[in-house]
Amino acid sequence: MTDPRCQLYGEARLPWPVPKRTILLVDDNKADVELVRRSLSIGPNAPTLLVADDGVEALRMLRETLLRNHAEPALILLDLNLPRKTGHEVLEEIKEDPALRHIPVVILSSSNSERDVSKAYELHANCYLTKPMDLDGFANILQSIERFWLSMAELPSYHY
Repeated sequence: MTDPRCQLYGEARLPWPVPKRTILLVDDNKADVELVRRSLSIGPNAPTLLVADDGVEALRMLRETLLRNHAEPALILLDLNLPRKTGHEVLEEIKEDPALRHIPVVILSSSNSERDVSKAYELHANCYLTKPMDLDGFANILQSIERFWLSMAELPSYHY
């Protein structure tokens, strides 16, 4: 049975209200999405993972669904190589929007190009990490991201 606290968004159901420990993953690679899902902690304090598979969907989720309902993710994990709108374009829109710019954005990309890294920081990314090619490395980096951003870092409060 579907949880009545969830709202239908596209094909996904979003928990309502969105829990404070929520990560929005923007990645079109289904294998990477599954690796992220498996790498995050489990249990009562596990973060909720919301997934957008392109940049347009990510921005729509942030603006229409999450902000309209006075809820937002604690962290955005953003790939650069996305259909319809690149990760750099998404990052630029997030950081130019007063309602979104305070949300930390971690670039998690397979690209280690100096051009991509520089552009991401010019657009005010909070961090740039290159996806490791091995499963253990991928799991370790995700666990480090979760531990740092959701347990150690002081993040801004939700804006109601």
